[in-house]
Amino acid sequence: MLPLAFSVQGQTTYRDSIAEFRKKYISDLVAESGGPVKANQAKNFTFFPADRSYCVWADFKETPGAVPFMIPTHSGKFKPYKEYGKLTFHIHDTMLTLSIYQSIDLLKDAQYKNYLFLPFKDLTNYELTYGGGRYIDLVLSDIKNNKVLIDFNKAYNPYCAYADGYSCPIPPDENRLHIEILAGEKMFIQ
Repeated sequence: MLPLAFSVQGQTTYRDSIAEFRKKYISDLVAESGGPVKANQAKNFTFFPADRSYCVWADFKETPGAVPFMIPTHSGKFKPYKEYGKLTFHIHDTMLTLSIYQSIDLLKDAQYKNYLFLPFKDLTNYELTYGGGRYIDLVLSDIKNNKVLIDFNKAYNPYCAYADGYSCPIPPDENRLHIEILAGEKMFIQ
């Protein structure tokens, strides 16, 4: 087996793809007009090394007839969501379950109606990662044959990790993992 950092005739490795994802993530965030991060802060982003063991297949079970509920945000406001389904998977021999959600507000926007929201907290919060949790973006088409690929290496911080004045959803208690997820974005260095 070839090491993750090895490229064969122009093929992109997993580490390369995560590095490109992160580069685009930072570039998009810095370029966002009125966003929470300025160009001179781009050097303040930190990430765990890409680790393929945190890229896992999850079993998906839809939550039919889910009732919308309000998720509290860091600003004290509430945002309406509904549970779309549950994801069950293993990381390092530990079985875990996370709920994925749909924003009621985004369902009204044709551009984002297929968007799925996966917020979570884990045992790295407040020490290595932002205390308010991290997010992963998914879309409906990521669900194939009741399976979803979750790549925690793409976990990112909410805007509240960078600046005050944003209403970032706080991951519900059911999405608190009792293990460390040593993947994705670390705490932002101010």
